[in-house]
Amino acid sequence: MKEIFKNVKEKLTSKYLDNNSLKSGNILKDVKDQLTAKYLEKKSSKSIKKFKPRIKARLRKNKQIINKNIDNFFSWVKGAELVELKQCNTAEDPVRPELDVSFRTSNGRKIYGVKYKKEIHAVMCFAFTNKVPKNVEELDKFSKDAHLQSTLRGQNVGQIAIAYTVWSKKKGGGKLIVNEVFKKIKRSNHLNRLVTLSPLTEMATKFHSKNGAKLLQVNENSQNFEYKIVKK
Repeated sequence: MKEIFKNVKEKLTSKYLDNNSLKSGNILKDVKDQLTAKYLEKKSSKSIKKFKPRIKARLRKNKQIINKNIDNFFSWVKGAELVELKQCNTAEDPVRPELDVSFRTSNGRKIYGVKYKKEIHAVMCFAFTNKVPKNVEELDKFSKDAHLQSTLRGQNVGQIAIAYTVWSKKKGGGKLIVNEVFKKIKRSNHLNRLVTLSPLTEMATKFHSKNGAKLLQVNENSQNFEYKIVKK
């Protein structure tokens, strides 16, 4: 009988120790997991705190740069003026570089530029006609005819201002020169239309559409946009 009790006691003791060992293992595992999570949380929090000042500093710097650029843009726009030019660097012309200065200034044709601090930042070339040209050949012919008529009759050249090329060397210059030319034509006594002779490119379409022009017609190798002139 004593032997039986001894065996039972040993089995119960063994089972009790196994259960306690298992529980202790689980407890240790839980404690370990909690400590690890807490450590990682603190580390993440420290990293965020460490980078927050850098992010704020970067945002402040970017804001300052943007404000400075805006101020610079408006200051140059405000100080710019439209002037008539006797010549221009035709190599800079992205549309019609093949047309020399003589073509651009003969038969009543003119070159205008936006001038700021003694530098030209945008250029637009004009011909004055009484018809809308579909190509450079017609532009040449129509402007010659209008010039001859004005010479014989003692009148100003043509009723339509044809802008056949424009380019900008400073951001905002293209839009500015369009606006300034628009104002000049609006004040004119003899000009009543502002029409372009533009290439068939997406860039030209976007530029003139963005500045308020309407597509007048699409030709074989060009397109005409018109800026509506409303005179009071």
